Amino acid sequence: MSHESEEEKMSHESAGKKIRNRRKQSVTRAEETPTKETQQQILQPDQLTQQINKPKSGRKSRKKTKTSSESKEEKIRYQRTPSVTRAEEITTEETKQPKLLPEKPTQPTKEHSSKTMTETKMSHESEEKKIRYRRTQSVTRAEEITTKTTKQRKLQPDKPCHHPRDSLFSWSSGFGNFTGLVNWGFLLLTMGGFRLVLENLIKYGIRVDPVQWFVVLTGKGEGEGYPSLALVLYSVIPVVLCLVVEKCLAKDTHLMFGISTTTLENVGMVVHVINIIVVVLIPMVFIHVRGHTFSLVGAMAVCFLYCILFLKLWSYVQVNMWCRANLKQRGPRKLRRQSVSIGVIQNEREHNGSNGTNGTANGFRPNSDSKDKAIPDLVLYPNNLHLKDLLYFLLAPTLCYELNFPRTSRIRKRFLIKRLLEVVIGWHIVMGLFQQWMIPSVRNSLIPFSNMDLTKTSERLLKLAIPNHLMWLCFFYLTFHSFLNLMGEVLHFADRKFYNDWWNANNIDIFWRNWNMPVHNWCVRHLYLPMIDLGCPKQAATVTVFFFSAFFHEYLVSVPLKTFKIWAFMGMMAQIPLSFVSKFMERHYGPRLGNTVVWASIILGQPLAIMMYYHDYMITHYNDELLLNGAT
Repeated sequence: MSHESEEEKMSHESAGKKIRNRRKQSVTRAEETPTKETQQQILQPDQLTQQINKPKSGRKSRKKTKTSSESKEEKIRYQRTPSVTRAEEITTEETKQPKLLPEKPTQPTKEHSSKTMTETKMSHESEEKKIRYRRTQSVTRAEEITTKTTKQRKLQPDKPCHHPRDSLFSWSSGFGNFTGLVNWGFLLLTMGGFRLVLENLIKYGIRVDPVQWFVVLTGKGEGEGYPSLALVLYSVIPVVLCLVVEKCLAKDTHLMFGISTTTLENVGMVVHVINIIVVVLIPMVFIHVRGHTFSLVGAMAVCFLYCILFLKLWSYVQVNMWCRANLKQRGPRKLRRQSVSIGVIQNEREHNGSNGTNGTANGFRPNSDSKDKAIPDLVLYPNNLHLKDLLYFLLAPTLCYELNFPRTSRIRKRFLIKRLLEVVIGWHIVMGLFQQWMIPSVRNSLIPFSNMDLTKTSERLLKLAIPNHLMWLCFFYLTFHSFLNLMGEVLHFADRKFYNDWWNANNIDIFWRNWNMPVHNWCVRHLYLPMIDLGCPKQAATVTVFFFSAFFHEYLVSVPLKTFKIWAFMGMMAQIPLSFVSKFMERHYGPRLGNTVVWASIILGQPLAIMMYYHDYMITHYNDELLLNGAT
């Protein structure tokens, strides 16, 4: 019995040592996943029952089996402990997570919302990148498949001639050479225009009469004293008055009158404002009071001249005001002798010696700057205040005054002759179109427009649109290219950017910024930017510019016709909503449709305004004659 007890004690000790060693190993392997054998032993506990239920023979064998069974149970417990500890770790982590990250926060902070937004944005970007990557993979895979299939089909004996291709009018075809269709459209347009010319000749005959042009342009219908010519000569007086006031403001005349410089500045600006406003009012008053003595061409020339004079004098006054403010801000500068290094003096003496002159003869003067003689001296304020400078600005093809205009070095004779011939020949073409085509169409539109017959009025509008648009294009070329380049070449004026590519404008804003660059530069420099500097919003400044332009469009039409309506003014103000429409078309339907809206407004808007003004002009001045002709 003692022998058996010692054996049992030894077996228990060995089993205990084994258990402790295995537990140490289990600590190191606790983070690892259980092996397949442990999973099988955990998932199959029937082996334990089979070993326990085996038949036992003898006491000694029973004790050995008991000890072995106990050791096996401890092994199974040891094998189960890693999985249990791992399961407990997982459960503890899952229980801790809801405490750290609540699923439904009651009051989320701004930082949390911004983080979630950035996370969602990053997730969307990552998804888009994955989609693009998959698409590129699919495209490359499709290309590989097509190349392999084409190679295989070429090896076939049936001589294949078909390939996967799109029709040329499909966007996916990538075809863009429609030169033949453009030629076809131009040919159809030419044939349609030629048909209209034949129809006009058959119906009205040849109406072109150059003698009548000369009679009209030289003042047919002018009354006694030629008031149009008198107003043209009178335009010198506001110019001289403006120059005198500017000279008084530039000199110390405040000491002569015993007043301060600010008071003198204010008085001078009041005189300038009155002078400029009078320039605009003179044609309106004289044509309204003595309208019967003015011819239509003379009244139009006077209004156009005084409108340009108004804009140029405004620019002249404002630029000189900027120069005076700059002088006052800098203050009087003290002249000091300029320091010159010894090396510069030696180089100058060597240069004079190489030219055969003595260094002391031409002498290097430390006070004077060594400058290139080819570079002209810049005119500084107030040295620009003389009559020659002002007259040059009045004749120059610009509305914005500068103290130093860019100049060309010579006059190109061939260029000058070309521009002169274009002006002479082009003006005859415009007058011929007006006399042969425009006048009959406008006259025939009077009765349908008076009766408000929409069908006939629309037909007359479309019939008038073609000659009016051709005349407008010719007028644009003759004015902004031929005549202004002619004046610029004669006056050595170097800035010849009188227009931009307005024909490619995708909305109305781009059109008005590009088609008349002198007026656009004036509006931006002297009206829009000063209002922005004063704190005015951009939209209000833009509306003010359109209002200003609308006023002068109405001024140039209503005053010569002596018919004070608001059709031109409303047409210009209607450009603001039309701008939104063209931008909407460009944004949603592409730039091509936006350009179409711009061209439609040009082609149809102008003849509609002409028909309305002709109707009002005839009703206002010739109503009695029209009634007599209608009665007879």
